[in-house]
Amino acid sequence: MAPEAQTGKQPSPALLFETLNGYQRSQAIKTAIELEIFTAIGEGKTTAKEIAERCAASERGTRVLCDFLTIIGFLTKDGSSYALTPDSATFLDKRSPGYMGSVTEFILSSYIVDNYDRLTETVRNGGFVSDTAFEPDHPMWVRFARAMAPMMAMPSQLMAQLVDPQKDQKLRVLDIAAGHGLYGIAFAKQNAQAEITAVDWPAVLEVAKENAQKAGVSERYQTKPGSAFDVDYGAGYDLVLLTNFLHHFDAQTCENLMRKVYRALADGGRAVALEFVPNDDRVSPPQAAAFAMQMLGSTPSGDAYTFAEIDQMFRNAGFSRSEMHDLQPTVERVVIAHK
Repeated sequence: MAPEAQTGKQPSPALLFETLNGYQRSQAIKTAIELEIFTAIGEGKTTAKEIAERCAASERGTRVLCDFLTIIGFLTKDGSSYALTPDSATFLDKRSPGYMGSVTEFILSSYIVDNYDRLTETVRNGGFVSDTAFEPDHPMWVRFARAMAPMMAMPSQLMAQLVDPQKDQKLRVLDIAAGHGLYGIAFAKQNAQAEITAVDWPAVLEVAKENAQKAGVSERYQTKPGSAFDVDYGAGYDLVLLTNFLHHFDAQTCENLMRKVYRALADGGRAVALEFVPNDDRVSPPQAAAFAMQMLGSTPSGDAYTFAEIDQMFRNAGFSRSEMHDLQPTVERVVIAHK
């Protein structure tokens, strides 16, 4: 049976061409952020001429770029005037407290993007092979910590509220692969009795300590430099945070780490994982499910694990039960495992 007979419509190459040209979308956003297009519009520069003058760019180039940004949903246009969408005003205007423009410095960096020039080889191998990306002194990790912090501000606060809603008891918190440190810092900011110990590479922990100082919690913020797999955590923690970490590794490696986490927890303690968790069909919800491609293209054996898989890993490591919570409005989910 012909494809059109099965679907009821004529085949079209539109999706193919849109996908093949998909790189233009990310590069357009990157360029608009670098030129401060969104900030200029937020300041009241609304025509191509006004925006171009503000951003030191050509009027023609600015017009084409702004039209394209309108087509893909980041701007609106009325006559010759452009305006920000609510999302763009919140996340792409540098004057906004929710500004996230810095994330392009990591997500669209050569460390990430260049990997996908080798995707055919990666698919054949079953994972991305790199000799240097996971070295402790690789500059990628510091760039990640600095660039991604704005994107993590909201989910870190939401997770702290979910896990410690009463905010009235003493907490010893171990933040594994802390990076920018915002997840541990969020607990310390909302609970004056929370004490945080952060684990990560030495250079990355300098970023976390800077953020703890800015947040006014440095007196309750300690660090343990080194690999999460090798460093001595100590014991007696009420919470161990595993935020955006498990997806970098295969299931057995995750289980081994979870056993170490289990030993570090006090009786009744909890491990808290933040992850992109697809449903069992692995294609929904789309943003969480698509994260598996990110891991295929940038790690040797990472994946986007379903809740059933994460729950089984925690159980194999000795935990009694796990529960999952959506972290709206983000696309990630929180899995809490109980010792």
